[in-house]
Amino acid sequence: MHESLLIIEDDKKLISLLKEYLGGFGYTVYSATRPSEGLKLLKKESPSLVILDVMLPEMDGFEVCRTIRQDSSVPIIMLTARGEVTDRIVGLEIGADDYLPKPFEPRELVARIQSILRRGKETKSGDSDRFGPLEIFYQRRIVKLEDERIELTTAEFEILSLFTQNPGRVYNRDQILDYTRGIEWEAFNRSVDVMISRLRRKLKDDPKHPRFFRTVWGTGYVFIGEEQHAG
Repeated sequence: MHESLLIIEDDKKLISLLKEYLGGFGYTVYSATRPSEGLKLLKKESPSLVILDVMLPEMDGFEVCRTIRQDSSVPIIMLTARGEVTDRIVGLEIGADDYLPKPFEPRELVARIQSILRRGKETKSGDSDRFGPLEIFYQRRIVKLEDERIELTTAEFEILSLFTQNPGRVYNRDQILDYTRGIEWEAFNRSVDVMISRLRRKLKDDPKHPRFFRTVWGTGYVFIGEEQHAG
């Protein structure tokens, strides 16, 4: 299937470079130098993935990311000029799927894009699993809690799928990062904790009285939901 990308970035020279480079990999590339224009293009073109700069006019990339996440789960890669860990944590907390510090090699961006889009297409052979009020439809990438659909980002869905396909198995942070990226996410451990925290919030899972994710102190996390089989 033909993939399209949307770049929201105010550096016109960088946009021009990326359009040419990414176009060479067969992607259709849309671009905007202002967030308002980018948000309009997002609705009009429905791209497969958004590349979003943090430093923008009108509003910063974090605010743009929050706005997109109000009604879209499109994968987002944030470009962070300031290589600060706090910037990356904030990006992950508000729904970005990945981040890339500037300056970066275009081929590294392509690797991130391909990894995220490939993960989005990978499916489990069985179509669904149910754990009490939680239901996961792997091929359609739909998650329901108490029969209400909940929106997850690509990264959130990947992590949930890893755990629901292996209930009772403890995963440490490095294993989770390795599974969700395929390439080494600059592994400050906090990023995994941020993702799990976001999943818990969306699944209404109280860490003190967990139904789904239990923290294994000093190690990582384990999925404790009880699987229900049809019939």
